[in-house]
Amino acid sequence: MRLATWNVNSLKMRLPRLVPWLADKQPDVLLLQETKLADAAIPTAEIKEAGYEVATHGDGRWNGVAILSRIGIEDVVRGFAAEPGFPDPETRAISATCGGLRVWSVYVPNGREPDSPHYAYKLSWLAALRDALAADLAMGQPVVVAGDFNVAPTDADVWDPKAFAGSTHVTAPEREALARILAAGFTDVVPTPMKGPHPFTYWDYRAGMFHQNMGMRIDLVYASAGVTVRSAYIDREARKGKGPSDHAPVVVELT
Repeated sequence: MRLATWNVNSLKMRLPRLVPWLADKQPDVLLLQETKLADAAIPTAEIKEAGYEVATHGDGRWNGVAILSRIGIEDVVRGFAAEPGFPDPETRAISATCGGLRVWSVYVPNGREPDSPHYAYKLSWLAALRDALAADLAMGQPVVVAGDFNVAPTDADVWDPKAFAGSTHVTAPEREALARILAAGFTDVVPTPMKGPHPFTYWDYRAGMFHQNMGMRIDLVYASAGVTVRSAYIDREARKGKGPSDHAPVVVELT
């Protein structure tokens, strides 16, 4: 199975890039984040014409997640048990079974600032996600959870740790929350870097940061036992050209 995850930063804006990307890379399953579309506004016809079924969870605001599959979508669940909200649950998680694999597409809250209520929300959301994933693992089915986690797991996953001092995405509590998810029964699938020594997946639009490779690895793929990873890479080419997302897709070959 070829599985990919991509924060498209607006599916409406990125559709002219997404459709040819699907034809070129031909993932069996694609997990999308930050679709920014209500479910009724998803371009279902274009996605089906490309050969994919789609399950979505979006309300038309700043979040939104989706699963595209050409190997079937079963048992779709939008959100998860005990998911916290701000104040109400947001459209940040969707899961389904595709080809015998349970897949999750997640868009973790940003957190804004360490002293912000959004930061506390982020930590509680990650803790609840961990419990929901543990429940899925207890069912005995292999699981992959992937998406924009808005956390860089280590200092090696940011271009300059000093530049992030006092900021979210790199704090100890956020990294500990990731560690607890891994400890539930997952392995961090670190993709092969396609430029330089670091497998960054996100680059700010400003100040030519992509071209200078001043990025972060915050788009993560966690695989449970029973999932064999043959290879993984970051498609930097999808971050180039006119009108890209600020994230690049991560493509993983599974057996």
